[in-house]
Amino acid sequence: MTDTTIARASPNVRYGSNAGQPLTRRDGLLKVTGAARYAADNHPDGMLHAVYAASTVARGRVVHLDVEAAKAHPGVVEVITPANRPALMKHPDEKSEPFGFRIEVLQDDRVRYANQPVALVIADTLEAATEGARLLAPRYEAEPPRIGLDAERYTPDAVGIGTPAAIRHGDIDAGLASAARRIEASYETPPQYHNAMEPHAIVAHWDGDRLTLDTPNQAPVMMRAGFAEFFGIPAENVLIRTPFLGGGFGSKAILAGPQILCCLAARMLDRPVKLVLTRAQMYGPVGHRGQTRQHLDLGVDADGRLTALAHHTIAATSSFEEFIEPASSASRTLYASPAIAATHEAARNDIGTPGPMRAPGEATGSAALEVALDEAAEACGMDPLDFRLRNYAEVEPITGRPYSSKALRDCYARGAERFGWADRPLAPRQMRDEAGLLVGWGMGTASFPAIMFQAEAHAVLRGDGTGAMRTSAADMGQGAWTSLAQIAADSLGLDIDRVDFHAGSSDLPDAGVAGGSGHTATAGAAIDAAGGDAIARLADLATSDPSSPLFGAGNAGVVARGGRLHRRDDDSRSESYADILARAGLAEVEGRGRASRDPAAAEQYAMQAHGAVFAEVKVDPDLGQMRVTRLVGAFAAGRIVNPRLVLSQLYGGMIWGVSFALHEAAIVDRRSGRVMNADLGEYHVPVNADVPSLDALLVHEDDPHVNALGIKGVGEIGITGTAGAVANALWHATGTRVRRFPARLEDLVAG
Repeated sequence: MTDTTIARASPNVRYGSNAGQPLTRRDGLLKVTGAARYAADNHPDGMLHAVYAASTVARGRVVHLDVEAAKAHPGVVEVITPANRPALMKHPDEKSEPFGFRIEVLQDDRVRYANQPVALVIADTLEAATEGARLLAPRYEAEPPRIGLDAERYTPDAVGIGTPAAIRHGDIDAGLASAARRIEASYETPPQYHNAMEPHAIVAHWDGDRLTLDTPNQAPVMMRAGFAEFFGIPAENVLIRTPFLGGGFGSKAILAGPQILCCLAARMLDRPVKLVLTRAQMYGPVGHRGQTRQHLDLGVDADGRLTALAHHTIAATSSFEEFIEPASSASRTLYASPAIAATHEAARNDIGTPGPMRAPGEATGSAALEVALDEAAEACGMDPLDFRLRNYAEVEPITGRPYSSKALRDCYARGAERFGWADRPLAPRQMRDEAGLLVGWGMGTASFPAIMFQAEAHAVLRGDGTGAMRTSAADMGQGAWTSLAQIAADSLGLDIDRVDFHAGSSDLPDAGVAGGSGHTATAGAAIDAAGGDAIARLADLATSDPSSPLFGAGNAGVVARGGRLHRRDDDSRSESYADILARAGLAEVEGRGRASRDPAAAEQYAMQAHGAVFAEVKVDPDLGQMRVTRLVGAFAAGRIVNPRLVLSQLYGGMIWGVSFALHEAAIVDRRSGRVMNADLGEYHVPVNADVPSLDALLVHEDDPHVNALGIKGVGEIGITGTAGAVANALWHATGTRVRRFPARLEDLVAG
């Protein structure tokens, strides 16, 4: 990128920058014209349709399936049940790492949650498969389901993806005992479901022992190994094609039972098979954000400084597997305190296994933490922003490590100024609009770790002056293929229109996981390294060739720009890529790059993105009806590759924060264990009328340590400050604290 040095034994190569431009999405035209081919748009010759019969109870056994009735349907080709399911090389109850869970693939007659697959019907048409599944008419020996956070509890070893379940620093008891004020409260968050626009879908096709899958997937290279394990074939025999994803949010990075069932059916019948989950079936086997109850205990001294911060979470997990929402982890890194405890328990429920959902842990944990911080500020008689600044962490609180970069003070200042925070009255119920509605202003701090995975990329410079970049990167709609192509063009010293960008398939170099807000940093760093390697190889040819105007430029170095290499100390001496390759008798030159977190930097620095969100709400004082009317967010997330796409991600995160605070919850019938609002009509998410005036500010931040490009990631940080900001604004409008999400009319009216 700009002024980046390629460190090689050969000449010191430098190249110019095209990143930072607000380019529109390269895939936008395909999507708006309907030309983009999603997984379910594939219809190979001879394809059959599969539909799974979903359990209507949450716990028990299947005691009868009317297979004969289903097979009698004229369009039904086969019915798979536990009685005739083909064998697998790996048992579904075996756990695989890092993102593999125990799954349900008709291994027995047990029912472990509602919407679990209990049989698979394969037919000539979708309609026939659907009718065949209905004709199975399952009967159950049902048992009372275990639902809720008061079910059997235990203390896990880890939460989330490998995070310790308990982290303690300092003496909590002493900190609370010495406090001038103590704030203690519990907060609840409901189960939430990903509800991507595109449901989970898969088209499976076998050719001997080779398996081709069209399926939306956030980590195609990693996931092919999971499929290969189940079928006992080499990973390279599995091809996952995933050019377009209609949203993922974490749920499409994990292997699920219905996918394996579809592959089994395709192998059993030796024909391509398609399986698309209904909207209702997405409430079960493909993950969700688990329910939590969080207890926060804060001690504050007479000057308004924290003396202790204890955050304990009880989170729901399934009866047969373990993914525990790491909500308490949000309190480990944000505010300075001499004593911090972040601990977790898990409650066994008869539900599908939870999993990562946009900002796992931070979304739920920050919603509770930010309300608790406001309650502490109120107890001290302090402005909420002043209280946060009083407890600003100059270093990571538990480890004492410096931050690789932290512009949170600037985020507070710029966000507050744009919002007009200085005019906020301290006491609640002080503002009304011209219609008599109560007006409240609240704020929340945003934070998310700067994650990196491992990635590879291959680059090519061709004799015709064009280039290519290859990596398996997945684009879930966030614009990754555009921003990554910008990085690729930068690294190759070419205009973006001169670079072919190949991605979205597992037969390409592994780009890691499109998740954890780490995709652009991870895949982008690999792309940058691959392009730099190709340019350096090209420079080797030129600077060692007496016929080149760049001969002998090794010590001075060269700059790649516009398809030419220029001497860094004499810009007039240059040569085109085409001429360099032609004289060397080469059609192209290749480069390879890898990227991962620098372990030395990770050991030395704390790496986080930060932000501040300010919210305005209006509440009807008689009816309790509430609406967010304005949001301002200021975010510092390292280097910005494409500001247009970054703003889109931040807006999406902030809207999701509004959804978290006011709308979103799965309602579970405790008698049956079934989700009662398993559709987009009753599972409430914001629509256009619910979206407030949005304003997102990009705060400049240079980070020389987080990775070679200085990129942190923005996909999830927008949620983490917004839910708490909205809840705090509701208190400022009404004087009633929101301690369970989403906020309800009855809570405000009763208060």
